[in-house]
Amino acid sequence: MKKKERENVSDTKEEKKKDKEEKQQEKQQEKVEKTKQTKVEKKAQKEEKREQKKLEKEAKKENKKKAKEEKKELKKEAKEEKKTKGKKKIRLKISFFTILVFLMDLCVIAGLYVIQREEFKTFWIPSAMTTMSHKYLAYTLYDEETVNRVMSENYIEQSTEEVNLDDIVINEGDLFSKRYTNPYDKEIFTKTPGNDVYKLIRINESKFKGWLTVIYDPSDVELAVSSKLGRSGQSVNTLVKDNGGLVGINGGGFEDLDGWGNGSIPYGAIIKNGEVIWNHSGGWGSLVGFNKDHKMVLTYRSPDEAVADGMMDAVDFGPFLIVNGNVSKIHGDGGWGTAPRSIIAQRKDGVVLFLIIDGRMPGYSIGATMNDVIEVLLRYKAYNAANLDGGASTTMSVNGSLWNNPYVGGEYGGRTVSNAWIVTNRQGKAVTIPNKNDY
Repeated sequence: MKKKERENVSDTKEEKKKDKEEKQQEKQQEKVEKTKQTKVEKKAQKEEKREQKKLEKEAKKENKKKAKEEKKELKKEAKEEKKTKGKKKIRLKISFFTILVFLMDLCVIAGLYVIQREEFKTFWIPSAMTTMSHKYLAYTLYDEETVNRVMSENYIEQSTEEVNLDDIVINEGDLFSKRYTNPYDKEIFTKTPGNDVYKLIRINESKFKGWLTVIYDPSDVELAVSSKLGRSGQSVNTLVKDNGGLVGINGGGFEDLDGWGNGSIPYGAIIKNGEVIWNHSGGWGSLVGFNKDHKMVLTYRSPDEAVADGMMDAVDFGPFLIVNGNVSKIHGDGGWGTAPRSIIAQRKDGVVLFLIIDGRMPGYSIGATMNDVIEVLLRYKAYNAANLDGGASTTMSVNGSLWNNPYVGGEYGGRTVSNAWIVTNRQGKAVTIPNKNDY
């Protein structure tokens, strides 16, 4: 019994052992199978990845090829476009050049037509010949015969009569009680509020622009002379400031070689405070000034004779435009062309007039002929009047500041000159500082 039990126990152990071994084998088999499966899966995945990479590489290669082809196509198109533009540009350049040549030809033809017109000759030749340093401009366009002919047809026949000083009646007290006979008288005697010394009037014509200074008391008019006479001139601004002036315009002429004269050597004589302080060749031989009674004197007498007759301040210049109310005879345009002008005049009532005309600035003011300035002077009843140095010298100063528009030198306050006619206020009358924006 016991033996049988032992055999049964032994059989059970053997079975268990066998079961265990079978289970282990199964597990081992499962493990092998699983490993095999994992390897297959991994291989499949690896194969899949390889295939994907291959596809991506091929796609990338295809895209690159496509991009290269597109780039090549774009370059080709750009090249074609550039070539087309180049052709257009050449055509445009040719067209522009053709137009430019055509316009230049037109200008030459028009220029040749214009310079042959008598009106232009009358404008150009006298304008050049009356300058101190640019006479050559007349001969640039015309021969000597033409220049001489035009000048012989355009000149001023000056009056040779002496100024009748008795016609000038100075009585400032009655000036403003008059009944006005024309609008220009009214313009003169309607004072600027607060200013009993002078009045500024804007001259605004279609061809030219300028300024008229009305000085009520002729005793307020003086000649200011450069303190550096013989060495250098001074600007009108400086001459006004240094001599206690309110307003000033340039006076006589001076040596102006090649347009670079600095006002150091005046032409003709200068009389100051009843003395001849300068006398030099090259003048007009005509004196423009004021005597001890503050009456304007226009004379051909010598400086010493003029002083003996009572001349106090004077400069050498001309021509005389109006003498005793009679206008000098103007042939053609007077032979002075169209230019900036400076004029001094006196009315029968003693009122003094400074007239400035800007010029040589197309679009603003081309300047005035002698006929033009005489017309303006007669409006304001000038009785005696004379031309002063003009052109680049034409300058007007108010309170030491440049007032007009010189065609050269405006940026530094105007050209330096030998002398200037100035307005003073020695008697301390009421006076105001004008504002240019009010005109």
